[in-house]
Amino acid sequence: MRLQRIPALLLSGAAAGLVAIAAGTEPRAAMDGGNWPQWRGPLHTGEATRGNPPLEWSEDKNVRWKVEVPGLGKSTPVVWNDLVFVTTAAPTEVPGTLEYVVQAHNRLDGKLRWRKVVKVQAPHEGTHKDGSYASGSALTDGERVYAFFGSRGLFALDFKGNLVWEKQFGAMRTRLTFGEGASPVLHGNALVVNWDHEDQDFLVALDKKTGKELWRTERDEPTSWSTPIVVSHGGREQVIVNATNRVRGYDLSTGKALWEAGGMTTNVIPSPVHADGTVYVTSGFRGNALMAVRLAEAQGDVTGKAAIAWSYDRDTPYVPSPLLYRGGLYFLKTNSAVLTRIDVATGKPDYTQRLAGLSNVYASPVAVDGRVYVLSREGVMMVLEAGPTLKVLATNKLADGFDASPALVGDEMYLRGQKYLYRISKD
Repeated sequence: MRLQRIPALLLSGAAAGLVAIAAGTEPRAAMDGGNWPQWRGPLHTGEATRGNPPLEWSEDKNVRWKVEVPGLGKSTPVVWNDLVFVTTAAPTEVPGTLEYVVQAHNRLDGKLRWRKVVKVQAPHEGTHKDGSYASGSALTDGERVYAFFGSRGLFALDFKGNLVWEKQFGAMRTRLTFGEGASPVLHGNALVVNWDHEDQDFLVALDKKTGKELWRTERDEPTSWSTPIVVSHGGREQVIVNATNRVRGYDLSTGKALWEAGGMTTNVIPSPVHADGTVYVTSGFRGNALMAVRLAEAQGDVTGKAAIAWSYDRDTPYVPSPLLYRGGLYFLKTNSAVLTRIDVATGKPDYTQRLAGLSNVYASPVAVDGRVYVLSREGVMMVLEAGPTLKVLATNKLADGFDASPALVGDEMYLRGQKYLYRISKD
């Protein structure tokens, strides 16, 4: 296990940046549900804290607008005030070459505000047959939008589409050329990128204003696709990273590993979720794993120790991340429509049930206003009543395929399909 730190602090002159990380707070508009600044929403859990989107829609009902997005991307749209941002990778006139694009659309009518090509390059390796070269979701702090294209780089743009800075990390070599998909996480002044692949791995924090490295910590993991989260506990911010060998918590201000635990399966994709001092991590490829880790007791190697509040070993997700909402942890079995709800206080399942009418699911479930939304690859979305008993409120269908997770903002839902970007809201 390699956990030594590379002395990037000496190279970046980032002592002042560490203070900014520790003191950094997220904009209120992001935290109160008024925007969807990252792929799992303002709380990193899949929950929008307020809003009332429609229960029912179709191509002819409650679709306020629908616009075509050229190319292919599996990234979730992010929303800030009057703009909706999406990323995509589109073919060029040169065979095999792609342009990597950030687009901003008007939230009101879907019209394209600007389109920025940040890179033109032929991919150095393939991707999964269901993947894309624009799978990492953008994120925003309300001043800039940050778009991560993995081996093509991380790009910071202002809200007019001008490039502010870019950062290159090299070329990933992913397991079986399955492609890339993790997104960065933003907290305070720090953008954190997890770089797990088949060569040298690392976790790195960048100054969001300049792109300069604040710290870099080596890791020893096979390829993973899990987006980290940042949580505050005991007066300290931690970066939580889910991965095959070890789940780890790192000090956000220094990059030092604080605790670790084994127990996940291979090919880790789901992101952690957190509430009330407990982190929940899952994986579900060729096995099943779910652990609840109490941060108050997490120090050093906590595998099999009291810091593990409870664990669960069945029906866990491969691709979709879990939803943490109103005391329940919702997750899908592998990539299927078998949904489990666990009471997080006890670790006991309330139900495990197939959602009739849904088939394959890659998108992560989301929730607002007492409702849970589950979207299938075939364009069918089921709306459920949140709680310990499964109750279906509505089943809706659109004429597109969907792998990207939904975004909820106020009374609106944004869905990014294979071809189109939709705004769902009451007519």
